[in-house]
Amino acid sequence: MADASVPEGQYWFVGSYYSDRDPQDQTDRFVTEGIWENGFEDRYLETVKSMKVGDQIAIKSTYVRKDGLPFDPRGHAVPVLSIKAIGVVTANPGDGRRVEVDWTRLKKPREWYFYTGRHTIWKVTPSHWMREALIRFAFWKEPQDVDRFRNDPAWAKRFADADPKPEQRFEWTAFYEEMATALLAYRTRRPELLGHLRDMQDRHEELGFLVDRDRRDNPMPLRDICPFTVMGTFNRGATPEKRTEIATGWAELLGVRTPAPTSFDGIPLLNNQNSWFFPTAATRHKDDIDTLWDVFECALAAADSSEDHERLRFADAYSRARDIYRVGTKLTMGLFWIRPWNFVPLDGRSRQYLKTELMLDQDFFAADGIAYVQLLDTLASKFEDPQFAVHSFPELSWTAYLERDGRGAHAEAAEAPEVEDDDPTPISPQASYTVHDIVTDGCFIPEPALNSYLARWRSKKNLILQGPPGTGKTWLARRLAYALIGTKDNKSALRATQFHPNSSYEDFVRGWRPGSDGKLTLVDGPFLEMVERANANPDVPHVMLIEEINRGNPVQVFGELLTLIEAGKRSPRESLQLAYPRSGSESVHVPSNLYIIGTMNLADRSLAIMDLAFRRRFAFVSLEPNVNDAWQAWMSNRHNVPPEHLELVRTRFQALNERIAEDPALGGEFRLGHSFVTPPAEERVTSFPDWFRGVVDTEIVPTLEEYWFDDPAKAAAATEALTEGLV
Repeated sequence: MADASVPEGQYWFVGSYYSDRDPQDQTDRFVTEGIWENGFEDRYLETVKSMKVGDQIAIKSTYVRKDGLPFDPRGHAVPVLSIKAIGVVTANPGDGRRVEVDWTRLKKPREWYFYTGRHTIWKVTPSHWMREALIRFAFWKEPQDVDRFRNDPAWAKRFADADPKPEQRFEWTAFYEEMATALLAYRTRRPELLGHLRDMQDRHEELGFLVDRDRRDNPMPLRDICPFTVMGTFNRGATPEKRTEIATGWAELLGVRTPAPTSFDGIPLLNNQNSWFFPTAATRHKDDIDTLWDVFECALAAADSSEDHERLRFADAYSRARDIYRVGTKLTMGLFWIRPWNFVPLDGRSRQYLKTELMLDQDFFAADGIAYVQLLDTLASKFEDPQFAVHSFPELSWTAYLERDGRGAHAEAAEAPEVEDDDPTPISPQASYTVHDIVTDGCFIPEPALNSYLARWRSKKNLILQGPPGTGKTWLARRLAYALIGTKDNKSALRATQFHPNSSYEDFVRGWRPGSDGKLTLVDGPFLEMVERANANPDVPHVMLIEEINRGNPVQVFGELLTLIEAGKRSPRESLQLAYPRSGSESVHVPSNLYIIGTMNLADRSLAIMDLAFRRRFAFVSLEPNVNDAWQAWMSNRHNVPPEHLELVRTRFQALNERIAEDPALGGEFRLGHSFVTPPAEERVTSFPDWFRGVVDTEIVPTLEEYWFDDPAKAAAATEALTEGLV
C-alpha cells in the first residue's frame, strides 16, 4: 500500500521540449500562459486526455552528470531529473494536446537522481516506495534518500556502499562510455582515425583485417570508418592483454583518461570473420558509414535524456542503420559498448537468455527502432523489481554468458565467435493496418460491422468472438488486434495464448517455477508480461489474445485480476495485491491501453456454461457462417473459381447448415463456417471441384459423422446432397 502521507491520485512529470528538429525549452511560456502542451500531434493524445482537474504536475528535464554530485559516482554517469516548476491541473479540454495549469516556477531547479523515467510524459502513482519518494520530493519538497536509491539493486552495481563481486563491478563500462563520448568529436575528423589506425596496424597484426575490398575482391586502402568498427577493434576474438593494448592505443588518440580495462566481463564479442559494421566497397552504399555515425550520435543523445524527441530520433536512426547489409542485430552490440547501462545487446546468447530465462516472447530479428526502444523500456521497468533476475544491461549480458557456458568470462566467447550473419534481411518501417485491410485480407463481414466491433472493444476493453466452428474467430481476432494497434509490425504489442483444461493462474499470471539453479523463482506469466509492456508504452494499444477462452476455467485462471480487467477499474486507484506478490507493498492494476480479445467455440459439448461474473466483463460478438456475396467475390477474384461452381457450393452449403440448425439434437451453434469452403489466400487452386471434394472427404464428412453418430444414413445423405452435380 502507498504511504499515507501521499494522497492517492495521478501525478505527472512532463517535459517542456517540442519534437521538431530544433527543440526549444517551453517552460517560460507554459508558466506564463498557465498551460502545458503536448508537443506531439500523434502521440500521447489518450494519455493527455486522462489528466484530471486536481492532478499535480511538474515540469522536468533529464540529463546525466558525473561531477558536482552529493555522493561519489565512482566514475559513472548519473541519471538526473530536474524539477523546474510544479502546479495543479485546472482544466482539460479533452483534445489530447493541452491542459490548463496553475504553475509555480521554482527559483532554482531541484535535482533528483537515479529514478528518472523514460518518457516525456510520465504518470507516477504512489504504488511503490520509489514513486512515493519522488512525489514527496517534487510536490512536498522532502529531500531524497540518495543512499537508499544508490544501494537499491537497480543501481547498486555502480553506486552501492558495498562492493559487488569483482566480476560484477563492470568497471570496463566507464572506459567504454568515455571513449564513445570522445569518439563523437571525430565524426568530422575521420582521416585522423584512419591515420591512427594505420599506425596501430603496424604494431598489432590483429588489426590487419581492416583492409577494404573492391568488386574483384582485391585489397585497397580503407578510406572511411564508422565509430562501431573502431570500438570493434578491441571487441573481437583476442587475448584480454591484446584487447587492452588496442584499447589503450585508441585512448591515447582520443584523450581518454580512464585506464583501459584489463577484464572484459559482460561484453559480447564480434565474430572475427564479420567484424565490420559496414560493407566493403564492393557492396557499400555511399551513405552507409554516415548512417552509422548518425545512430551513434543519436544513441548518445538518447542515453542522456528521456525526452521523446531524442528517443524518436534514435529509433529512426536505428531502423536505417539496422537495414545496412549484414548489420542487423550486430548494431545492438555496438550500442551496448558505447552506453552499456542504456542499451541491451541482442547477440545470440543474450537473445537466448531473454527468451528462455526472462520469458520475453519477441522476434528480436524483426525489431525495428521503435520495437527496440520498447524492449529497452520493458527491461528497464523489470530492473526496478528487486526480485527480478538481473537489474541492468551489463548484468543481463554477463548472466547470459554465464547461463550458456557455466562460466563468467566473456573473453572465452572467442572460442566460438558470435555469428550475426543469420540476420541479413532489411527491416521496413511499420506499415499501417486498418479495418479496410481486414476486408482486403479476405474477411466477408462488411466494414461498418467491423468498425462497430472495434468501437465496442475500445469501450469495453474486453471482447470475445464466439461462433460455430470454421467461422474464422482466431483469424479475425488477430486482424482486429492489428487494426486496434494500427500496424501488423509491432510484434511486442500483441501476444497470443490458448486456454486448456489444465490452464492455471500460475501459468497465466504469476507462479513459482524452478530456475536454472534448481531453486524456485517467481515467474510472471504472459498476462503480467503484457501489463508491463503496456505500462512501459502507455500511448500504444497492447492486446492479449486468448484462444479457446472457455476451454479452461477463466475465473480461476484470472484470479483477482478478474476485477481489474473491468473497463471502469483500469486505474492505479483500483490496484490489488496479487496472490504471489514480490513484496509486501506490491500491487498491480491493468492499464487502460491493454485490451483482451478471446475466441470461443459454441459447438464444444465438453465446455461448461461460462461464469456470469466473467461474462459480465466482456462484450460478445457472434460470428456467422459467411458464404455470402463477399465470399463469392473473393473466391472469384483470388482463386478464379467459375461463378457456376461458386453458386452451386454456396446453395448446397447453406442447405447443409439449415439442416444442422433444424436438428433438435444440434442447433445453430453446430453449423459449419465459411473456412471449410475457403482455400487459404496463398494457396493455388487449379480445380475448385477437386479441392472441394478433398475438403468434404477429410473435414466435413468426419464432422457430420460425429454430429450424427447414431444415424450414419443421415450423414451420408447430407454428404451426397453437398457434392451432387459438382463437375
